[in-house]
Amino acid sequence: MNRKVLVTLAVLVVFLCSMQVAFAAEPSNNHLPNVKILATGGTIAGSGATSTTTVGYTAAVVPVDALINNVPELKKVANVSGEQIAQIASENMTNKVWLKLAKRINELLASDDVDGIVVTHGTDTIEETAYFLNLVVKSEKPVVIVGAMRPPTAMSADGPMNLYNAVVIAGTKEARNKGVLVCLNDAINGAREVTKTNTSLLDTFRAPELGYLGYMQGGKAYFYRESTRKHTTQSEFDITGLTDLPRVDIVYGYANNSRDGLDAFVAHGAKGIVHAGVGDGSLFTEVKQGLIDARKQGVLIVRSSRVGNGILARNGEANDDELDFVASDTLNPQKSRILLMLALTKTHDTKEIQRMFWEY
Repeated sequence: MNRKVLVTLAVLVVFLCSMQVAFAAEPSNNHLPNVKILATGGTIAGSGATSTTTVGYTAAVVPVDALINNVPELKKVANVSGEQIAQIASENMTNKVWLKLAKRINELLASDDVDGIVVTHGTDTIEETAYFLNLVVKSEKPVVIVGAMRPPTAMSADGPMNLYNAVVIAGTKEARNKGVLVCLNDAINGAREVTKTNTSLLDTFRAPELGYLGYMQGGKAYFYRESTRKHTTQSEFDITGLTDLPRVDIVYGYANNSRDGLDAFVAHGAKGIVHAGVGDGSLFTEVKQGLIDARKQGVLIVRSSRVGNGILARNGEANDDELDFVASDTLNPQKSRILLMLALTKTHDTKEIQRMFWEY
């Protein structure tokens, strides 16, 4: 073998070795969890006229790929990819979008290639979407709902960190089998108890009295408790063949009330009514008679409370056994509506529906 060939081979060996070192130096993402981000719009995808615009901005304009690209740190904690399910402000959330979202989540989580799901969402109805998913997702893998109180264009926008934290949680094994989670402002809440408690502050999402499930700190999730109520894989609700949900409306209780709104809901086809009563679910006399009349027409009645905390006592402020009403337990009116809609896809037996309210 002549000298020229030997030199060529030597150069080739050095080149191949250098390439091997270069490839070895590149960080591998094979060990990172695979997290899918499903976007529905909201403030986290909003845009304001100036950096100080925190009210009066336009929600749901930034697409999911831009949300991901705006937080490059996501690539260090997960293999992320996005999908746009809807692009709406969350006050415009509908049953059909819920069903579309839930079915897509179940489809994705059935794959070994997906370790967790993050849903970006507007904050106005985030607690309702979270509880709906808590009842219909059929996987122990983490599902984390996230939003923002300030649009991405605002000074000190909270969305990027909220999204980063949500992806971390969705990729951690500690978040498995805890039901659907909501994470904003470094606080981890459970879907059943979380509610929006302030119109504009960053720490608006809380679980009054029952408390957070955990916290985010230093890029790590710390859990301290979990819900004892049935959820996800333990749930009996199946949305596979559903294209819509039964109509359920909420009637609000107040002094000098009228049954007019209640009667209108019934006349327009409500299959169920949740009464957001005063105190322990008390009923104004005229409205009580309206609810009795509605029940005689086959409409399911759930007594809840506008108070927002505490157990609603069955046979307390109304004789539920005699009236054939259902008590909401600790569920607020908006979450009682969700559980009643799903219950009505299975049964119209009030005893069975009351069981569901005790268990979920």
